[in-house]
Amino acid sequence: MGWRLKKTIVMVGMMGAGKTAVGRALATTLHVPFLDSDQEIEDAATMTIAEIFERDGEPFFRAREAEVIQRLLEGPPCVLSTGGGAYLADRNRAQISDKGVALWLNADLDLLWNRVKHRDTRPLLKTPDPYGTLKNLYETRVPYYSRADLTVRSSPAYSVQDMADKVVETLMERDDVLEAK
Repeated sequence: MGWRLKKTIVMVGMMGAGKTAVGRALATTLHVPFLDSDQEIEDAATMTIAEIFERDGEPFFRAREAEVIQRLLEGPPCVLSTGGGAYLADRNRAQISDKGVALWLNADLDLLWNRVKHRDTRPLLKTPDPYGTLKNLYETRVPYYSRADLTVRSSPAYSVQDMADKVVETLMERDDVLEAK
């Protein structure tokens, strides 16, 4: 089956929710480009997100992130993965819902922790108590993510492709976003 994507699908959610992996699989399924706002920022800055946080601080990073998201939303429809904090900003939420559709990959805290605890690429978790930090971030951010246009619940039983298929099912509820052709 073929698809016609009418708006950019913006993957939102916590670190470890699968925004990049599921986003890539979704883009492949829909035959559209996959973009990652963090990767775009790293490419433009020729630095990692962790290095930008360390050198310039989080407020500087968030400003660049908002600019990149706005620029990517102006382009042709695609699947866009965003950093975990991107959707917290009013400006980003408004832009995403205006020009695209926000899709929250809703993973519970235990699943997120199992996915991120062995990685050292998460600047926000470089604390004496990374689990406590993740739990606090989760509790702070979920009320924002719950405002997303669409939600797909993650499960450890689902493969990446299973999740992408669930996302397609959910997107089919919105004929302003995706249609079968």
